[in-house]
Amino acid sequence: MCGIVGIIGHSPVNQAIYDGLTLLQHRGQDAAGIVTIDEENRFRLRKANGLVSEVFRQEHMLRLQGNVGIGHVRYPTAGSSSVSEAQPFYVNSPYGLTLVHNGNLTNNAELKQRLFTLAKRHVNTNSDSEALLNIFAHYLDQYPAEPLTPDNIFETVRKTNEVIRGAYACLAMIIGYGMVAFRDPYGIRPLVLGKREENGKTEYMFASESIALDIVGFEYVRDVQPGEAIYITFDGQFHSAICADNPKLNPCIFEYVYFARPDSVIDGVSVYAARVHMGRLLGEKIATQWQDILPEIDVVIPIPETSTDIALQIANVLNKPYRQGFVKNRYVARTFIMPGQAQRKSSVRRKLNPIAAEFKDKTILLVDDSIVRGTTSEQIVEMARQAGAKKVYFASAAPEIRYPNVYGIDMPTCEELVAYDRSVEQVAEMIGVDRLVFQDLSDLFKSVQLENPTIHNFDASVFTGEYITGDVDKEYLNCIAQARNDKAKANLAQQATNLEIHNES
Repeated sequence: MCGIVGIIGHSPVNQAIYDGLTLLQHRGQDAAGIVTIDEENRFRLRKANGLVSEVFRQEHMLRLQGNVGIGHVRYPTAGSSSVSEAQPFYVNSPYGLTLVHNGNLTNNAELKQRLFTLAKRHVNTNSDSEALLNIFAHYLDQYPAEPLTPDNIFETVRKTNEVIRGAYACLAMIIGYGMVAFRDPYGIRPLVLGKREENGKTEYMFASESIALDIVGFEYVRDVQPGEAIYITFDGQFHSAICADNPKLNPCIFEYVYFARPDSVIDGVSVYAARVHMGRLLGEKIATQWQDILPEIDVVIPIPETSTDIALQIANVLNKPYRQGFVKNRYVARTFIMPGQAQRKSSVRRKLNPIAAEFKDKTILLVDDSIVRGTTSEQIVEMARQAGAKKVYFASAAPEIRYPNVYGIDMPTCEELVAYDRSVEQVAEMIGVDRLVFQDLSDLFKSVQLENPTIHNFDASVFTGEYITGDVDKEYLNCIAQARNDKAKANLAQQATNLEIHNES
């Protein structure tokens, strides 16, 4: 899961891209990058490991000259956490191309072989984003005559769509021409379009979430549609086309559960409103199924921050007090997207601290957005008991996560998932709670569809094990399990570090 931003303006865009990326920081905290095009048609690039505020200093911002640019914040699901894997990527031919990508390609190995055999192109990292860029560059290179036309651009995207598989929302810039935005035929990963009028001229912006538009004064126009490509020339000419056969919107349901900010709108759905519905429906389930223990519950406490709106609705339905029982340290990264299990475990205590008065001698209902590996939940339950809770009940706003995600979320093996091949009672025992309830999948879908009834299907593979792209089998899952476990990531990071040291010497 990553965050991307792109702006075509009539004045310097470096600060606006920076501001947009800070609003998308929740989507990736491993690395950040910005590339602009200056007046001499040269790329100006800065990328490094770290948060947006750490990567870009004043000297970097001064060098990022130009009225057009794209930016990226990275959460690694493929490759390592090395700066060599950070985006944007660029290639010099044809014209000069740079690209940022949110998602994950499921046929990365095949693409690398295709590039080497057919296009004589070498991919230098483990990143599927670099492979995607080179595929796009290869097909764009089939149009030697200048100038490039919108039809050339759209045919390039169409050919790219035909050979890449998986989830992708992309922004690319072509030196001398313009910016291209395109989204996979299932619309798994989000991408929104905004615009504003500045001194009588129209400026355009793309972003992973609408909140990034708001912060820099762009008006939300619409979402980029599944299979659609939008090409905007650097002088502001707007073109769009559907570049895939039979595209169908299947957004990732986990965007609404966890990843997206509550103040964002994705595919016509207010994330906040969807979470309110999740809380109400889960509260109604608890009221029906837990009649025997409802009188015992003294207080409903959210695990901050994604679940706060959900927990408040549950408290309202159950007619129970709602309390903020944990204080969150906002300067610790989100534990779910930590690159290794050891880091995830060590960060929980640094991230949350209980308010003892809200737990002492009480029976509490903890509410979280989901339970993934169970490590964080187990530690939080232990903290609640140490703070004096008599009993701890637990409600998850998402159903049981039992299967890996291959479309950009780091859930690489079934064995890492606490609900895999376990009953609800067994999961409750694993995380140490007295009783546990999960949201029904149908109610999760309903929570989003109440805001946009035109969405009929979702990518819900982490709950169902059904992969909508149709190309994921047991062999593939075994491969990513080997490639993405914590030991493999550590080895890749060490190899990348050794390479960088060698290059600097």
